[in-house]
Amino acid sequence: QVQFVESGGGLVQPGGSLRLSCAGAGSIFNTNAVAWYRRTPGKARTWVGDIAPLGDTNYAESVKGRFTLSRDSAKNTVYLQMNNLKPEDTAVYFCTGCQNVVQGLCLSQSGSFGQGTQVTVSS
Repeated sequence: QVQFVESGGGLVQPGGSLRLSCAGAGSIFNTNAVAWYRRTPGKARTWVGDIAPLGDTNYAESVKGRFTLSRDSAKNTVYLQMNNLKPEDTAVYFCTGCQNVVQGLCLSQSGSFGQGTQVTVSS
């Protein structure tokens, strides 16, 4: 069962920006950390970052300083603002709820991953 749904992907030129959204079920949103992952064809899903219920954030080194996570509890939504995008950021991006995230590992994941949203960075 998919508890969190991603949106906002698209095609953007290198150096551009996109904002992804992750909408969660209200009953679990406020008690879960939300983690973002991405996957490129033929590779495993990799952790991008996570945001705790109270707003503490962690980021992978590859996106630190360019990506920013925020959450709007009134809308049950987490946002991933991606700036200065690079071609290597091209991937399908997924979000999910977790009881906790430790070194990028989602503990007690809420449901299963959804379809994800495609981000393509290309000129």
